[in-house]
Amino acid sequence: MYPKELKYTKTHEWTRKEEKVVTVGITSFAVEELSDIVYVELPSEGDRVEKGSNFGVVESVKAVVELYSPVSGEIVGVNQKLQDEPGLLNKDPYGEGWIIKATLEKEGELDDLMAAEEYEKFVEEERG
Repeated sequence: MYPKELKYTKTHEWTRKEEKVVTVGITSFAVEELSDIVYVELPSEGDRVEKGSNFGVVESVKAVVELYSPVSGEIVGVNQKLQDEPGLLNKDPYGEGWIIKATLEKEGELDDLMAAEEYEKFVEEERG
């Protein structure tokens, strides 16, 4: 159900590591819970993020949620398409709907994230 090559956070972000850069987005579960996404507040390239810190906001017709960085590093890419098309998160959360790319400064930071199977169980528990 969730892409196996990705790692997941308890705050429903996903990560894809490519060398020393980590792409971050929100999961299909988060998208379902939010419903129609109408606005995304993005950071700027060159900003620093710390693991666990807020780096943006997603607003939907149902809720406003903060985004939390799964890594510490410098933001080297921001999906500017989301400014004009926030619905990309609804349509393609694991592809066109990526949010940021950040450098991975501390190699072990992804170790405590969940694999797809673990995240699926976590979501089942959240659903009750």
